[in-house]
Amino acid sequence: MTLPRAISIVSLAVWGTIAANASQAATETPVETADTTLILSDVTVTAIKQTADLSLQPLSTTVLTSGQIEKWHVNAIKNISEIAPNFYIPSYGSRLTSSIYVRGIGSRLDQPAVGLTVDNVPYLSKDSYDFDVLDIERVEVLRGPQSTLYGRNTMGGQINVYTLQPLNYQGSRVMATVGNGPEARLGISHYRKFSPSLAMSFSGSFSFFDGFYRNHYNTYKTDTEKGGTLRWKTQWQPREALMLENVASFNMYRQSGYPYQYAGSGMVNYNDTCFYRRNAVADGLTIKYNTGSVSIAGITSLQYVDDNMTLDQDFLPLNYFTLTQRKHEFNITQDVVVRGSNGFFKWMGGLFGFYKHTSMWAPVQLKEDMIDRMIVGPVNNNPAIPVSLQCNYPSILLDSHFRQPVWGTAVYLQTDFDLGRVNIALGQRLDYEHTSLNYNSLCATSFSAYMKSGIPPTPILTKELDVDLTGKLSDHFLQYVPKLTVSCDLDMRSRSSIYASVAKGYKSGGFNTQMFSTILQAHLEADLKGAMPGGASRPSELPDIRQTVAYLPETSWNYELGAHIFCADGRVVTDLSLFYIDCRNQQITIFPDAGTTGRITTNAGRTRSYGAEVQISYKPTLQWAFTANYGYTNATFLRYRDGAVSYRGNHVPYAPVHTAFASASYTHSLPRDWKLTYTLDCRCAGRIYWNEENSLSQPLYALLGGSVTANHGWISLEAWITNITNHKYNTFYFSSMGNDFLQQANPRRFGVTLRVNM
Repeated sequence: MTLPRAISIVSLAVWGTIAANASQAATETPVETADTTLILSDVTVTAIKQTADLSLQPLSTTVLTSGQIEKWHVNAIKNISEIAPNFYIPSYGSRLTSSIYVRGIGSRLDQPAVGLTVDNVPYLSKDSYDFDVLDIERVEVLRGPQSTLYGRNTMGGQINVYTLQPLNYQGSRVMATVGNGPEARLGISHYRKFSPSLAMSFSGSFSFFDGFYRNHYNTYKTDTEKGGTLRWKTQWQPREALMLENVASFNMYRQSGYPYQYAGSGMVNYNDTCFYRRNAVADGLTIKYNTGSVSIAGITSLQYVDDNMTLDQDFLPLNYFTLTQRKHEFNITQDVVVRGSNGFFKWMGGLFGFYKHTSMWAPVQLKEDMIDRMIVGPVNNNPAIPVSLQCNYPSILLDSHFRQPVWGTAVYLQTDFDLGRVNIALGQRLDYEHTSLNYNSLCATSFSAYMKSGIPPTPILTKELDVDLTGKLSDHFLQYVPKLTVSCDLDMRSRSSIYASVAKGYKSGGFNTQMFSTILQAHLEADLKGAMPGGASRPSELPDIRQTVAYLPETSWNYELGAHIFCADGRVVTDLSLFYIDCRNQQITIFPDAGTTGRITTNAGRTRSYGAEVQISYKPTLQWAFTANYGYTNATFLRYRDGAVSYRGNHVPYAPVHTAFASASYTHSLPRDWKLTYTLDCRCAGRIYWNEENSLSQPLYALLGGSVTANHGWISLEAWITNITNHKYNTFYFSSMGNDFLQQANPRRFGVTLRVNM
């Protein structure tokens, strides 16, 4: 079958009924240790774009098995932080702030730098990345640009999460955790086979966390959380060549917040309400059909997110300003993948399309202290101005409504040439995206002017101010994203390989909605100046809306050398990689100046990153298992000026220079088939710079953890502890309105976890 004919079949199949067979299966029985993974039968719908075994692929990857996931308490992607080298997810703010940094590449706002799929279903918005997942079978962390296969916003890497398959696993599972805080988690799942070809699973979880930090202003906890998830997976294999899988999920979270401390006092102390709430629904249908020489897969997903972030944006016990960001987001994606092989030649092509629509209400309320500081105060405190001002309302509402439709399409092709011990792979992708912003920002208020010399002050003018900014911005981006990889099998007793790759990464551009409050504020001040005696509005000084809110796409070239080495009959596995990244228009998040109310994503000109990654796993016996991972990243600005200041040579903020993880576990057999497993681990990250000036930073820190697990067949009981030394460090540091704020990490945590598998 020719490639054009195959693509034609795909275009018909995507809207019809095609279906999926299982992808690759594990062919070797794993050694029975604490880190064993489940055997996947040939009906499992996994790894559609990657092979099931990543150990020899020319990629820098970290794969966590089911045993490691339980042992290291990975129930969400943020728990992978530091385990994978140069992979860092700080835990701060709320579940909205799902910032991920890989090799100096990351994002705090808007577009993600790392992609996420769960059971092959892509998640487009980083704001919804942070959720709990029950019964994870394995996690794949792919570092470096994955834009050729996974598209936009994967220039830092890709995370693939796979959950248990009901066609392979049947039974019931219960997980219950209690810990200090207090903290409680409960997860229940059931897997059932209704026939040899039809199986379903149902799972649900609930979590409660009472928090560690209090708001000094009202004594309420600022980091509490209640949440829950539901998941329904269906697998149907009506015949050998046809496989369908549907996964429907729901998650809900209610968080207080935010535990940001004022650096001057070291206390959380603010007077207005803060919280984050989310309801999210997702459904993904995977259909695969396998003819033997050609396989066709279609992945269709629908997602809806309803969330609300409300902040005391000044985080002080003063009446400055508050912010609400209420959002409704609807996403639909369609991916069609065709794979084939002919001897030494293998190929994979695909078509991808998406539509994302966001409706947002984002009011900013300026309160009396802010009005006095930014508008009234500069006039009243200037003796050269004979007039004083007074706002006739206790607050000013800067109201904004946005609609952001974004759509895109892409075509991609990867070809592999197997030349004996040498393999050459060429990937190509043409990606088109169109984005729009429909905005309606308005403000209405009133000011009065008085002569300072009057006794009492005499009003000379009362001015009603009404600002209404309505319009539409749009942009489009076209990117060609190639990747070339050469790998060679080494002449060793155990399978090993080396590889070299060159890949382009791409992160799409967009618009800063949070800057509209600053634009409204500028229009308000200009109108007020024009209403003053002898004053005149100066439209030329008003900010240009497009230039203020738009930011450019971010692109990079990643050059990498690596090796996968297996020694001692596979008991010692070593992964090595060296990389260099040349990044253009890197997107960073800043507060423009002390007089603004918003944050902005801007382009930093040019940056470069270089570093190394080492992963070593050692299993000398069935009882012992050792893991050691280390990542080093040196990410600096080559070209970036903020006004008159050049940051050339400074480190890129928020991305740690070092990450490290080490774990050792020992399993001891007891009478009556009981087993005890002792685990000790350590996570490290730092130095982390908090600003472009590099004047503030978090030094390298190390967190010790450990657990003891008693296991007897279908039941296990684990006692665990994290941050044994109760080490204090900061997970976030920022400046706003000329003040510095920080969030401290959680202190020592401990508890017990019960698992029952029936």
